[in-house]
Amino acid sequence: MKISNIAAPFRKTAFLAASAAALTAVTASADEHTLTIGMSFQELNNEYFVTMQEALESAAESMGAEVITTDARHDVSKQVSDVEDMIQRGIDILLLNPADSVGVETAVLAAKEAGVTTVAIDAQANGPVDGFVGSKNYDAGYKACEYLAQQLDGEGQVALLDGIPVVPILQRIDGCTAALDEHEGIEIVTTQNGRQERTHAMTVTENIIQANPELDGLFSVNDIGSLGALIAIEASGQDIKLVSVDGHPEAVAEIQKADSPFIATSAQYPADMVRVGLGLAMAKYWGAETAPAEIPIDVELIDRDKAADFSW
Repeated sequence: MKISNIAAPFRKTAFLAASAAALTAVTASADEHTLTIGMSFQELNNEYFVTMQEALESAAESMGAEVITTDARHDVSKQVSDVEDMIQRGIDILLLNPADSVGVETAVLAAKEAGVTTVAIDAQANGPVDGFVGSKNYDAGYKACEYLAQQLDGEGQVALLDGIPVVPILQRIDGCTAALDEHEGIEIVTTQNGRQERTHAMTVTENIIQANPELDGLFSVNDIGSLGALIAIEASGQDIKLVSVDGHPEAVAEIQKADSPFIATSAQYPADMVRVGLGLAMAKYWGAETAPAEIPIDVELIDRDKAADFSW
């Protein structure tokens, strides 16, 4: 995504100036102190987060900063422990991608007490974070499910696959539900937890299809879960249209296939998200008073016509 797509949050020239000053200050003080950036991921077994990690490492290298990354593996207790360890190692900035928005508050409080600048990335975190950068997740759910409803001509049975208890997932479900509720002929027959995992989502989808033989459509909160659901849909032999959120390369490749049940995904921009998050953290770290508390990142619906030209 071009930075112009998220231009609105950056119209405050003071914030831009502060960010530039922060980068200059980092370069000027490199000999005195090497900036250390810690990032705790909810998982790294997903190309979405790997893309984010690579973008962070590239940005940090260009600034001469050190990066420490950890993988919580969707275990909030491990994530809290990981953050506490990074604090002990002397991080200056914490970019936090929560495994659980509520459960991670202990880590946020520990960072605050240690004087570490903390910005939540992708999912908001409870506690005194200094900022948040994430996708417009309500829009992501809305766009995907509005497209699904259009492709169903406003009629049919639809199931939803939700996931872990973080704000973005809840917002995607809310957006999807709002879009489907605008069509009187659409019935949401069930909402079940696909855990955002391929194998589990496949099993859950198999059960949904067996319980709802007239199912016409399915929305998954992420592409990895959708790829599992796709296996179940194709095995059933039924005409069930599938939409999702993320823009994962495998999902985009499936969407390009003319006969695939996978018809669209609301794409996020993980590399831009972490770059903007780092910029916000730098501004906060160097004391920018006009830096915004939150920066939303636009999403884009990728259907068959757009899939060939899209990549993270």
